Parts: sequence; structure tokens; C-alpha cells
Amino acid sequence: MIRTLGEIKNEVLVRLNATTTAAFYTDTILGDFINDAHRWATSYKKWPFTEGKETTTFVSEEYAYPESWKSDSIRLLQVGGKWCQKMEFHDYQTYREDNPAADDRMFSDFGRRYFVNPNIDASGTITVWGQYNSSELDKSVPGTTTFFSDAEEEGNKAIMYEALSFSMLREKKFKEADYYHNKAVEILEEIWVKVNAEQYGYQTRKDKNMFKRMDVLGGALRDDLLKRDQFI
Repeated sequence: MIRTLGEIKNEVLVRLNATTTAAFYTDTILGDFINDAHRWATSYKKWPFTEGKETTTFVSEEYAYPESWKSDSIRLLQVGGKWCQKMEFHDYQTYREDNPAADDRMFSDFGRRYFVNPNIDASGTITVWGQYNSSELDKSVPGTTTFFSDAEEEGNKAIMYEALSFSMLREKKFKEADYYHNKAVEILEEIWVKVNAEQYGYQTRKDKNMFKRMDVLGGALRDDLLKRDQFI
């Protein structure tokens, strides 16, 4: 298996039948090709190994997205260990306008900001879970590993093929460029199939309902209409 930047570079050179002493393929040029291919491959899908968690102190309603995170990628949020429900941004803003003192645990995001109802019955630390972008490879260190190296090593072969595709474009060999790009896509799609296959092993809570019950005639949720001790 290919694990490191140096190994990827060597594989590219072997297939190009070239060396980095030639001006057409210097270390810098190949390093840039591999770095670009790495960025492309790690952004190709929402890979589990680019999932992350960040924390901050709960002090207001509006917060900046965690640095280097993908936009609209916050999926889960807790404040003081209590879950908040994610709302569509317009619905969140409308609810806050109509119910300025309500303490429902909810949040939303827009652009590169996220918003938490400041009236919720919780305090302390905000914890968010979401997706981050891959960082730059250290091209000066041949032993540098990629995001795939400790997760799905075959993804490094996709990076190698995509770097070859960039090389073929540089040589204006467009058919060969398409060939190598399609090989890279094929590998990443195969990895994604395996990732999705593992998802079937997850279980949900037995008491979790898909829908809330609604009183059609009353025009409200059944839980809102029937409240404990309402006739006392």
C-alpha cells in the first residue's frame, strides 16, 4: 500500500518514466500536483475521517463557524450536555421573532455563522459535531501521511492517479488525463460503497418516533393539545 507523500511521488514518477531532475517535473511541481489531488480526494465525499468536534463557551446567540470547517456542516450541537434541535434558518428566525422569550433548545446556521437560542435552559460549553476541510500536506517531508493513510489506504492510490491526470494535462495528453481521473474516481467510489455498507450497522433508539402526532381537526400537534393536568 502507498502511505506517504514520498511513496505517492515515487509511484507518479515511475508511471511517468521521469525524474525530478528534469525541469518539466520538479519536486515543487509534483508536490503541488499531489497536494491538489489530496485536496480533491478528501473533498470528494463527506468521509468519516473528516468528521470533527469543536467546543466553545456559551455566551451569546451568534458564533463563527469553526475554522476550516465546511459550510453548513454542523449536524449536532449540545449546550451544557443538552441537545439542541437543528432548524431551517428562516424558521429559526421567525420563531425567535414570534417567541422572543421562549427557551426551546434549538439552533441554526447561515453562511459561516451558527445561531443558538440564547434563552435555552442550559449553560456552559457549546459542543458541535461536523465536517472539516483537509489541511495542506507538508510537501517538504516525504514521510508525511494523507488523510487516507490511517483510514482507507487505497485512497492514496486515487491521489496518485489524480496527480497523474494533472501531469497528463500539463503534457496536453487529454485522453490520458481523463483516463487517470476516471481511475481515481473509481477508487473513491469503491471506498464510498464500503463506507455506506458499514452505515447499515447503526441502530436507532427503540422509543424514537419518526413523526409527532398531529390533531388534524385542531390544527396542532397532539402533544400540544393534550397536556398533563390541563383540566385541574
